[in-house]
Amino acid sequence: MQIKAIMAGNVWKVLVKPGDTVESGQDVVILESMKMEIPITAEAGGIVKAVHVNEGDFANEEDVLVELE
Repeated sequence: MQIKAIMAGNVWKVLVKPGDTVESGQDVVILESMKMEIPITAEAGGIVKAVHVNEGDFANEEDVLVELE
């Protein structure tokens, strides 16, 4: 399962790493856009397979941020 950015913004915090267990509704990345923090949450639980962004990166809307297995 892919977790995508819901809007464009800077990656402010990455809250998970590969191997972490994630629950549905858990924040995985926090974007910063227009001086607002936008939490990106997992829609379903799983194990983090890959994190495709680093803190400080810019993410466009619909970019894949995290993959779960």
